Amino acid sequence: MLAGPDVSSVTDDPEGAEVLAECREAWGRLPPAVQARTHLASIPMDDVDENAIIVNALQRHAYAVVQKSLVEGFGLTVTEAMWKARPMIATAVGGIQDQIVDGREGILLRDPADLDAAAAAMARLLDHPGEAGRMGAAGRDRVRDEYLGDRHLLQYAELFEKVVMR
Repeated sequence: MLAGPDVSSVTDDPEGAEVLAECREAWGRLPPAVQARTHLASIPMDDVDENAIIVNALQRHAYAVVQKSLVEGFGLTVTEAMWKARPMIATAVGGIQDQIVDGREGILLRDPADLDAAAAAMARLLDHPGEAGRMGAAGRDRVRDEYLGDRHLLQYAELFEKVVMR
């Protein structure tokens, strides 16, 4: 499944429609047997709840999640997938590289344009389900330990205690 935002509702991605057309063309050239199990999904962006439900369902049913960004802030998609214990394949950009330790929670791709490296990473996870499972579990542990709101509340409490005790 290749899923992305409905290009008509994303104003800051001028190439989005062109890329989607290229993906549809490539999908159309696949053999029928491969087409039958390969899907392109344009996720609606105008309803936040509907979007969240669709992304959640896709991630929960995914074997692994791939986030090949050229530029990224924190990358909440990565955190959400890790919370669902899915191993990640992602580009080492922005906040993504802060969330994933290469080989522990997933596989970091150094060059977003290197399709061979992305394919090799996907094959690695498919060929080694035990490793994929360990990465998924490590990702969930990392989100639990470092990114949930409760952790931040505890850190604030510890900080306030240190300030008051001075």
